[in-house]
Amino acid sequence: GPVAANVEAAFEAAHAKGETAVALSDMFGVVAVFAVADTLKANAAQAVALMKKAELTPWLLTGDNKRAAAAIAERVGIEHVQAELLPEDKLAVVEKLEGQAPTAMVGDGINDAPALSRARIGFAMGIKGADTAIEAADVALMDDNIAKIAWFKKLSELTHTTLFQNIVFALGVKFCFMIAALAGYATMWMAVFADTGVCLIVVAWGLRLMRSAGKVDLMLGA
Repeated sequence: GPVAANVEAAFEAAHAKGETAVALSDMFGVVAVFAVADTLKANAAQAVALMKKAELTPWLLTGDNKRAAAAIAERVGIEHVQAELLPEDKLAVVEKLEGQAPTAMVGDGINDAPALSRARIGFAMGIKGADTAIEAADVALMDDNIAKIAWFKKLSELTHTTLFQNIVFALGVKFCFMIAALAGYATMWMAVFADTGVCLIVVAWGLRLMRSAGKVDLMLGA
């Protein structure tokens, strides 16, 4: 039925502030209007800034109303926002983004599970996240710190670079030994170095990542 003007005004005032309005009513009409809003984490804006610094483009996909989503996005510095999305809508957006570039999805609710499963990498909040979201995701952030997304990207880049260096070095040494063997200059110590020595060097070079992981925060300016 018709809604009183003061109720519409209360809804409009809440939405203007980026809040979600909920009405409590009985058979005679609306008794009260409550305005609720998500509380930003202390490091939310910094986390978004770190993502941009790591050359990631953040998107906000939410089921909240458009004004509330726009208010949150403005406070944390996200330019791309889509609101009032159902689970299938989030999935469609992720599929579209995945067609443009490798996409990671971060979520913690049951509604995020389809998109988490479809994205190239799905990140679930391990502490407060729903079991369905955690099962659908590839990675669970056990401290619920979204800034770890930028950390994860930098660490993965270091890992990829190290793997490439190890493969090139190992194959290069073995190729040189093969040429020496065909030319008749190979010796036993050269064979031992090409096998066991190269393995030890590759392992030692890979262990640098344990030390490098602690430096990623400094690289991101965290």
